[in-house]
Amino acid sequence: MRYAKILLSAAVILGLTSVPAQAKSDFSLRPFMGWSSWSVQSSTCPTYGTSWLNEGNLRNAADALAAKLAPAGYTYVNLDSGWNASLGWVARFDGNGIPDPDPTRFPSGLPSLSNHIHGKGLKMGLYQPAGLDHAVYDRNLPIQGTNCRTRDIAVQPLTANNKWGSHWKINYSNPCAQAYVDSIVARFASWNVDFIKIDGVTIDNVPDIQAWSRAIDRTGRTMWLTASAWPVDRQAAPGLRPNANSVRVDTDIECYCDTVATWTSSVDDRWADLPGWLSDVGPNFWPDLDSMPISNNKGQGIQDGITDTERQSVMTFWSMASAPLYVGGDIYFLDSAAQAILTNPEVIAVDQAGVLPQRITGGTLQKWRKRMQDGSWVVAVYNLGSSPANITVNWSDIGLGGSRRVRDLVARGDLGSFTNSWAATGIPAHGSRLIKVT
Repeated sequence: MRYAKILLSAAVILGLTSVPAQAKSDFSLRPFMGWSSWSVQSSTCPTYGTSWLNEGNLRNAADALAAKLAPAGYTYVNLDSGWNASLGWVARFDGNGIPDPDPTRFPSGLPSLSNHIHGKGLKMGLYQPAGLDHAVYDRNLPIQGTNCRTRDIAVQPLTANNKWGSHWKINYSNPCAQAYVDSIVARFASWNVDFIKIDGVTIDNVPDIQAWSRAIDRTGRTMWLTASAWPVDRQAAPGLRPNANSVRVDTDIECYCDTVATWTSSVDDRWADLPGWLSDVGPNFWPDLDSMPISNNKGQGIQDGITDTERQSVMTFWSMASAPLYVGGDIYFLDSAAQAILTNPEVIAVDQAGVLPQRITGGTLQKWRKRMQDGSWVVAVYNLGSSPANITVNWSDIGLGGSRRVRDLVARGDLGSFTNSWAATGIPAHGSRLIKVT
C-alpha cells in the first residue's frame, strides 16, 4: 500500500510525459568551448590541489576567460569535483539529499558566484558522480515532493555503482528515483547552471544519464549534459547517445604531478584512442578528449607541462575531432602563446564545423582528413615521433587530383597551388601541420 502511494505521488510530480532530450536540441549542434577546474585541482604544484577550488579563484578564472578567451567563443566555467565538499573532502547535502555548496569554499554562496559568471556573459557548469551517495543513503533523507526516502530508491541488495564503485546503484523502476534526480537538477536550474558533468559512467550508468537528461528537460532550462569517465565504456554509447551531449572517450589528460600534464602522461594517448570511438560519436554526441593543457608555460602559476609545439598539436587534434574545446590550467596566468593558439579563428572553425574526421594513416606519422561543409577538405598531419620528419599529403588521400590551392590554417596564410600532392617538411617531434585544400 505504501509503495502504491509512493508511485502515485511520484507520478504526479513527474507528469509522466515524454519529452525529447536536450542532447538533441539545436544548442549542441556545435561542441562547447570553455574551461574546467579539474586540471589545477589534480596537481601537486604548491598552492594548487583540491583546496584551490574556491570562490576567489573561480571569480578570477571567470574574469580571465571573459577578457581573454570569450571573444573567441569560450563561455563555460565548469566547476569539477569538490564544489559541495569540505576542504577535508566530506560531501555536503541538504535535508533532502541535494548537493549543497561548501560554505568555506563559497562564503558568498554559489548563487553569488553564478551571478558573477553570468554577469560576464559566461555560463556555469557543475559536477556530480553517477549513482547514490553513501551518505545520502545512510541518512535516509526524505525526497523532495514525495513520500519516499533515499533508501527507497537504492537497488537491494546494495550494489556498488560507477567506475570507482563509490556510490550505490539506483533503482529507476521506482519513480521516486527520477523524482530525486529531478529535485537536484531543479536546484541547479535555480542557480542558473548551464552544464552538468556526470562522472564515473559505466554501461550500468546509462539509466542515470537518461534520468539526468529527463530532469534537465523538465526544468525547461537548456543545460549541456556530458557523460564522463576515464574513459566511459564504449558499450554504453548506444544508450548514452540519445541523452548526452558529449562523452569522454579517453583517459584523464592530467599527469597528477606538479604540472597539468606531460606528453606521455597522457596527452599522446588521444591519437591511438579516438579512432576506436569514431563510429560511436557524432553531432549532438561529441567525442570529449578531456581538457586541453594550453594555459601557462611562463611566469607564475602551474605550468602546462608540454611545449608550445605540443600545445599546437593538441589544439589541432581536438579541433579536427570536433571535440569540446575547454582549457585546463590556471587561466588567470594565461600566457600570450597559449592565447594565440586557443583563439586562432581558422582552427576554431575546424572544430565548430561539427564534422568528424577520418584517419588516413596511423603509426608515428599520421594523416587525418575531414570534409568541411563548404566542400573543401581540411587535412592534419602529426609527427608523433622523437625527431623531425616530412609527411606528404597526396591529393588521392582525399579523393582529389590535379592542382589544388593550399592554406596553412595555423599560420593563417596561403601556401600556393600544388599539383597532386603537398609535403610538410621538417615537422618537429610531436608537431603538426593543419591545411585547407580547395
